[in-house]
Amino acid sequence: MANSMTLKDIKKNNYSLIYHLIYQHKKLSKQEIANMLHLSLPTVSQHLTQLEKKNLIQKNGYFESSVGRRAAAYTICQQARIGIGVEIQKEKVRILAVDLRGTVFQQKELYLTYANDGHYFKQVSQEVQAFIDHFHFKKEQVLGIGFAVQALTSNGGEKIVYGKILDCTGLDIQVFARHLDYPCKFLHDAKCAATTELWMRKDIGDAVYLSIGTHLGGAIIINDQIYMGKDGHSGTVEHMTIDPNGSLCYCGKRGCMETLCSIHALLKKEESLAFFFRQVRSGVPSYVERWHTFIEHLAFSINNIRLVINRDFILGGHISPYLKDEDLQILHEKVNEKTAFPSEEPFIFISRSNEDGVPVGAAIPFIQSFLDSI
Repeated sequence: MANSMTLKDIKKNNYSLIYHLIYQHKKLSKQEIANMLHLSLPTVSQHLTQLEKKNLIQKNGYFESSVGRRAAAYTICQQARIGIGVEIQKEKVRILAVDLRGTVFQQKELYLTYANDGHYFKQVSQEVQAFIDHFHFKKEQVLGIGFAVQALTSNGGEKIVYGKILDCTGLDIQVFARHLDYPCKFLHDAKCAATTELWMRKDIGDAVYLSIGTHLGGAIIINDQIYMGKDGHSGTVEHMTIDPNGSLCYCGKRGCMETLCSIHALLKKEESLAFFFRQVRSGVPSYVERWHTFIEHLAFSINNIRLVINRDFILGGHISPYLKDEDLQILHEKVNEKTAFPSEEPFIFISRSNEDGVPVGAAIPFIQSFLDSI
């Protein structure tokens, strides 16, 4: 039969099952693997040996035993392959090394002002290569480099298709890739943050992710996948019109959600989030008023989006570490005041990813592709 599995297919399948079982359970013995997969011990031993030779797994201690020999504990080699995430901002660049569990284990931050020229691209590329060299990562160890940008990118990550914040529309990934001998791609920063959220949580299903950073970004998650849409700009709620006569947005239109619900809209010049929220939590009236006005605009926007896609909302980005339950309670109340369909159940949640969500999310697609290939 054309669809029947060959012996080679079965072996490949068992090899994959064993690796992913160890990955899932973090530490297993040979006997546990055999029992869980209903395989013979010789078959398990053969595949464990192959995985060890490829440095994908290792023996990591022994299990306790009151009778007989203690069984060796097998774990994955977390740094057998790594992804590099690079977050490009107007005034700085962040470079992170991410292991096979999505954990950041090395990072570097540089204060470089973005410039749309060859000198800047070469300097950033050299810094990324120096980062790789400094930590002695082998070439075959690095799966790829993801460049997270405040811009919409082509589905394959080869080009920036809309980049007004950095004025980089049309930029090709080759500006970096020509200096780096690794797979490289561009990724939208808000989509990166949502990717990290999906990595950390396996129960999202459908949701709207709002990345509230210096600029606002969004992502629509359907069936645990980021929905890009026909032209790749689904989820760009930042350009939804809230006030047609409002402030000018960087997109050239007025009153976008960006102009009311981003950190740039919340803070005055030279203020930091930490300072702002210290004043809010201390009850300073002018700051409390600004915060409640911000929440009012956010509630108005969430209600509009929720009427189109009736799903949970996840609030991430730089603002998320400062949010408290009391803020979510006020936000829920304000949305319920505005909507035709109030809900007694909570539908707005704080992101579980930390401030590294964007650069981590730029590295994760390389990690995921590698894991899927085993």
